[in-house]
Amino acid sequence: MKRLNSIFPILAVVLLLSVVGCSFFVLSESELANNDGFDSSDLGLYAEAISHYDKAIQLDPDDGGIYINRGIAYGNLGQYRRAIKDYDKAIEFSPESGGLYFWRASAYDEIGQYQNAINDYTKVIQFDPDEASLYLLRGIALQKLYKFSLANKDFNKACKLDKSNC
Repeated sequence: MKRLNSIFPILAVVLLLSVVGCSFFVLSESELANNDGFDSSDLGLYAEAISHYDKAIQLDPDDGGIYINRGIAYGNLGQYRRAIKDYDKAIEFSPESGGLYFWRASAYDEIGQYQNAINDYTKVIQFDPDEASLYLLRGIALQKLYKFSLANKDFNKACKLDKSNC
């Protein structure tokens, strides 16, 4: 009888879950497709990942995180304009997420849209003003536009924040 008493709480939980349902353990189809995309990306299978993200977006077009994931996959394939479109969409959902502006700035930089990259790096710096690498990246983009004085200010700031950048 003592053994039955120790099993009773476990049986009660199992019964409760079967009656109430355990939907919190089940992922939606969209989440499953997004996870499949993540798995494919981890393996470097970016085109396959994009197919999974496409499916996830069809199932849940209001999940900004999926657009980020697909944008990163596009970026890994060198399809920066498509990546930028996805980052734009993700920013619509989460305009206060500095990381999104960082990803987009990197894509703009890759296609030579340095002023757009600078604008986004500036936005990211507003979110994280003590991150030295952001000043370095913005400084490099400024150099590419021959704005050497501004670039030097960013390089000096990066050095001040992290001596390894000097």
